[in-house]
Amino acid sequence: MSRIGRAPIATPAGVKVEVATDNTVTVTGPKGTLTRAFPPIITFSQEGGTITVLRPDDTKTSRSLHGLSRTLLYNMTQGVSSGFTKTLEINGVGYRVAKVGDHLVFSIGYSHPVMVVPPAGITFNVETPTRLTVSGIDKQLVGQVAANIRAIRKPEPYKGKGIKYADEIIRRKAGKAGKVGGKKK
Repeated sequence: MSRIGRAPIATPAGVKVEVATDNTVTVTGPKGTLTRAFPPIITFSQEGGTITVLRPDDTKTSRSLHGLSRTLLYNMTQGVSSGFTKTLEINGVGYRVAKVGDHLVFSIGYSHPVMVVPPAGITFNVETPTRLTVSGIDKQLVGQVAANIRAIRKPEPYKGKGIKYADEIIRRKAGKAGKVGGKKK
């Protein structure tokens, strides 16, 4: 059995999980509702405040879907109860971000400002002009929006300028060494 897949999921207080007949799971909590369709070979067993993910056999497909389904369901329960956030930092002289309405406007060295519109379920928070957070209840969507923002101006390895995750470490490279010695004759 999969070590991840066989671990039971304890539902947090205030979270309700419903499994439909077509293996569509709806998780409702204080922050919102998430729905996801799971493969038909995966089954769910609810006992009290815990949910167990089960697989029918030990084929490679079943084993791979077992741990995946358990992790997706766990992320859904955590998202509707506490939510997910990703923090991004902007490094560079004159690089900054501002929140205009619910949109973000980046000034990051291009000839024009770059505007980012949040998809449904995502909120932006600008803590300082060089630090922002992406928040939401869907872990996959939060990560994808943060990755799209980072892709606007990836951090470069020579000066470290660009948009990076707060916990990301940029490996720096040495610059050009310059001419050694004098003129060639």
